[in-house]
Parts: sequence; structure tokens; C-alpha cells
Amino acid sequence: MTQPKPQIDADRFFAADLRVGRVVRCEPFPEARKPAYRMVVDFGPLGELRSSARLTDLYQPEELVGQLVVGVVNLPPRQVGPVRSEVLILGAYQDGSERVVLLQPDRECAPGDPVG
Repeated sequence: MTQPKPQIDADRFFAADLRVGRVVRCEPFPEARKPAYRMVVDFGPLGELRSSARLTDLYQPEELVGQLVVGVVNLPPRQVGPVRSEVLILGAYQDGSERVVLLQPDRECAPGDPVG
């Protein structure tokens, strides 16, 4: 089990803009250092954003298309090989492993809905 990170004040946490998005494209990303997918996620009024996500252990690309996800949309873009990742898709590390389980709304939401 990992140790908790140091406490931060609420202002720092609430500065992160978490939104619901819908995966519109997902494909293998063989150029990534660790196995990952290239994804395009629709965030409604924020548009479609690209991401590199390490979801290959538990998900196939075709099952992710159409799924709702939660992403942090106000981080600076990050270059991951040839992909400019514009959003951080959130997930949990399963059983302390490298396997990532997506964090998803359990009811229907609209792309762009804020997470609070």
C-alpha cells in the first residue's frame, strides 16, 4: 500500500478543472514507452481533446469508444512521443499494480459537465 501524499489546501485542489468527456476515438499507440492508447475525447463546449492513456491492460480500444470518462482539462499539454496530450484521463491503479481502471460517472452525463 502506498503512503498518502502530503496535505494540500483546498484552493489547490479546486483549481483543477475536472470534466466529463465521451471517448470518440481510441487506437493503439505503439510509439509510447509504456503500452497506451491514443484517444480523442469530446468535452462538449470545450471541444475534442487528445490524450495518451495507459489503459491497455484492462480495456480494448473498441470498448472505450462511446464511454464516459473523467479528465483534468486545465493542465498544460504534454508531449508523449508524437502525441500532444491535452487532457489527463483519470483512473485508479488496481491492487497497487500498473493496471489502470477508468474513473467513470455511474449515470449518464453530458460531455463537458463539471465534476465537483
